[in-house]
Amino acid sequence: MIEQLNDTQKQRKIYTEKDMFLVAFLGGPLSAGYIIAENFKTFNETRKAQITWGITIVATILIFGSLLVLPETIVENIPKHIIPLIYTAIAFAIIYYYQKTKIEGYFAEGGRKYGWGRVICVGFIGLIVTSLFIAITTFLAGDLLYKNPDLTSKIYGKLRHEIYYNKANILENEIDQIAYGLTETTFFNDTFQKSVFVEKVNSDYEITISVVKSAINNNEALSHFIQLKNDLQNYYPNNKIVINLTLDYDTENVAKRIE
Repeated sequence: MIEQLNDTQKQRKIYTEKDMFLVAFLGGPLSAGYIIAENFKTFNETRKAQITWGITIVATILIFGSLLVLPETIVENIPKHIIPLIYTAIAFAIIYYYQKTKIEGYFAEGGRKYGWGRVICVGFIGLIVTSLFIAITTFLAGDLLYKNPDLTSKIYGKLRHEIYYNKANILENEIDQIAYGLTETTFFNDTFQKSVFVEKVNSDYEITISVVKSAINNNEALSHFIQLKNDLQNYYPNNKIVINLTLDYDTENVAKRIE
């Protein structure tokens, strides 16, 4: 229970745990953090309000930043309602666990709650701010991380295998032909989803594949990539096939080159 309210406190209003469902789901973690922090301020717990804002900002960056850096194939397979449900549930648990008793005591001492109009407004403001954050981050990511507006990808097969390529470097129909070869050689199969980066160097096709570190010096693992290279070469006798093996999709640093 909180201490007996003075006249100034009675003029303040708070948000309830029920408000959290709408605010968090509509406005995202920023809106959820806002109403938790505002309640703490009303309860004269300024330090907890500051901590809440810090956690809210970090959580927002982690949630939406990770969606930008994860491969598109992974993001597309995440149900759109899952992430909002997760952070809504977490926000509700926080306000229920840390503030429920104080909220009940606040009402018992004559305190009041915000109306639905204010709750919806907070949700919409959070939605706008979050949308701006995503838009700006996406723009910067495209400019700073990729540094190449011509970089794109195509999806193939039931498992949505992905080929990344530079539109200024290689034609789309050539990418389709390489995808056909990767499918015929069963590299693109119905068991594991895979992605590669394809680049054309003069008339050569260089296919970059990310592998685990242990595969680089494993003869048995390398034999499969050597066989893949030889099989692909049969499909494209007029173009030399080169397989580049990298770690963690780092196309700039080739750990093993098979040609």
